[in-house]
Amino acid sequence: MLYGKLSELPEKEIRVLIERGGELASVSDTVSSILADVRIEGDMALRKYTQRFDGAKIDAIEVSREEIEKAYNATDKELIKHLEIAANNIRKFHEAQMPEKMWFMQLAPGIELGQKITALASVGAYVPGGRASYPSTALMTVVPAKVAGVRNVIMCTPPGPDGKVNSLTLAAAKVAGADHVYRVGGVQAIAAMAFGTASVMKVDKIVGPGNVYVTAAKMQIRDVAEIDFPAGPSEVLIIADESAHPSMVAADMIAQAEHDPHAVSVLVTTSEKLASGVKEEVLKQAQSTARGEIVSSSLKNAAILIAGSIEQCIDISNSFAPEHLEIMTKNDDMVLERIEHAGSIFVGNYAPVPVGDYASGTNHVLPTAGYARMYSGLNIMHFLKVSSIQRISKEGLATVRDTVISLAEKEGLQAHADAVRIRFSSSE
Repeated sequence: MLYGKLSELPEKEIRVLIERGGELASVSDTVSSILADVRIEGDMALRKYTQRFDGAKIDAIEVSREEIEKAYNATDKELIKHLEIAANNIRKFHEAQMPEKMWFMQLAPGIELGQKITALASVGAYVPGGRASYPSTALMTVVPAKVAGVRNVIMCTPPGPDGKVNSLTLAAAKVAGADHVYRVGGVQAIAAMAFGTASVMKVDKIVGPGNVYVTAAKMQIRDVAEIDFPAGPSEVLIIADESAHPSMVAADMIAQAEHDPHAVSVLVTTSEKLASGVKEEVLKQAQSTARGEIVSSSLKNAAILIAGSIEQCIDISNSFAPEHLEIMTKNDDMVLERIEHAGSIFVGNYAPVPVGDYASGTNHVLPTAGYARMYSGLNIMHFLKVSSIQRISKEGLATVRDTVISLAEKEGLQAHADAVRIRFSSSE
């Protein structure tokens, strides 16, 4: 764990922390090979790689409706209730994001401009497996797509060694409204959704988080299907001052650390006392946490940094562009106002990241590794496309006729100019 005053720490170590990532190139060749294999061999390649990477020998690639219903019915009713509460909150938040489906403005007499919003026809949701099951990600990816009006929402998730998909994940898929679920994960799942196979429907866009291989695969298939954004190992940056409680801050760092050995947890604070207390609490809580081995590995990536001012804390955060940002200060609103780059922001001592991960309704599929500088977290607009509209009369065309003709001829596109000119010819 990196610990100390920013003014005393080596600049190189701070730069390495901020400029994390860059692992995609190291797996590029492996990913390309699997993508090509699935593109050519289809279902046969899916079965081959599922056996190789998940240790599962599968026959039916699609999970049947009966299997989904069985999993749903076998799930504890209290858990179903909580899945439905979370899904309802996610639905409400994303419904609030929905733009007006069509609007018009009068630019000039005879020129009416507008915009039409339509949903994508098909979307693929990737739900990770492996170290843990993620029914919450099924909700976060499928529910917003359905709110947006996507007709076909499919879901890919890796099976266990027995060839079965986690039953709670299947229950979540039913609650969320997924149209099809496939027992395939990793690069091969991204390939199947991008290219289509005999079993897996080809989609227009793929959303959802994954490991470095999944992220690299998403980046490589963008010539045939769009993606949401790169989303790799989870991370949190916490801005706190002396008003924050050490045990709460430490608990939030541990919560992030238990995701993955590559997860990153960072505290930037103006208080040496808080920094010392958090370090002590982190080490203490790490000893008793259930996923101790993963947490121990992840904490090697962690940092507790002592800044000279709250302004410096904010600057570090904006440079880091965290997936999750927590603000625990006496003047949260001032800090929030100055934040420029963050996937999702949690304000106050009682807004830990896990609330957004599961139940508040905001989306937990977020850009990592500094991509929050250029990408937004998953939201309703990821499932929509915008068409511009122009309704123009002869009177309206006359107001821009000379401009269009002049610019078209200047660019050497005579036919463009003539398409306007002919509408005012005497033979019309």
